[in-house]
Amino acid sequence: MFRRPHTPDTPPSVEVPAWFTAALSQRPEHATVEVDDCPVHIRLWGDPANPPLVLVHGGGAHSGWWDHIAPFFSATHRVVAPDLSGHGDSGSRACYTLDTWAREVLAASEAGGSPARPTIVGHSMGGWVTSAAAMRYGEQIDSILVIDSPLRDRAPEEGRLRSRRHDSPGYRSEDEILSRFRAVPKQDVTLPFVDQHIARESIRHSDKGWVWKFDPEIFGGELLEQSPAELELLENTFERIPCRVGFLRCEHGVLPPEMAEQIRSILQLRGPFVELAEAGHHPMLDQPLPLVATIRTLLEFWSIT
Repeated sequence: MFRRPHTPDTPPSVEVPAWFTAALSQRPEHATVEVDDCPVHIRLWGDPANPPLVLVHGGGAHSGWWDHIAPFFSATHRVVAPDLSGHGDSGSRACYTLDTWAREVLAASEAGGSPARPTIVGHSMGGWVTSAAAMRYGEQIDSILVIDSPLRDRAPEEGRLRSRRHDSPGYRSEDEILSRFRAVPKQDVTLPFVDQHIARESIRHSDKGWVWKFDPEIFGGELLEQSPAELELLENTFERIPCRVGFLRCEHGVLPPEMAEQIRSILQLRGPFVELAEAGHHPMLDQPLPLVATIRTLLEFWSIT
């Protein structure tokens, strides 16, 4: 979630660039796959004959956060972006675990129709999900890229989102809920045209009024009761998984320099560690084209090694 940097009465002065308009004009296909009796909604771009590229959103977000990113890969890949259960237009569960979400990611890749092993890109909490998938199903995965996910501790989105409850009243109007958007965790810079698109994809009208498209219980139950080994999932994953690994740190993201150096040291001969200059924790909001360029570079690197 994030806040628009202007008020409803003050429209943004930044002109929408042609690349963004062109990207959104490539509208995705929509599909649903059942995973453990829960419907998982997915967005799809590109030809199913191409290798799969799976984009996994962070906590409290949804597949629409990739709407302006995915089209840049649709000519070369079958791009698949799932709504993890409890997010977006997917169903909810009694409890949520990294293992369950990992199964959803693999099921979404298979539903894309490509028989090839996927490359999976996971942002923030989605990086933990991606790492869980690599740990458990690494032989079925070509490579993973983790974006600004801490080695341990709670998910970056948890602190604010776990306080929301099912019985919270909805907002009375669409304008009111849009005005309440916040970056979780906080991000000072977002591109207003990206901001507005994702904002409108992140809400729905219900019998309680206007509400966010995520289950307030995503950070409850078993997800908050991880063992020490689970809390150090990325560290264990980088050392043990059979598929290729890359890490993208955002310069102004959530990883302190000491943790970044630890991750760089762990990777060393395992895969590339890249720092995205000037990017906040949500690079699709403030540095989308550098993010695209970085992912393209890693895909090309992996294709020839």
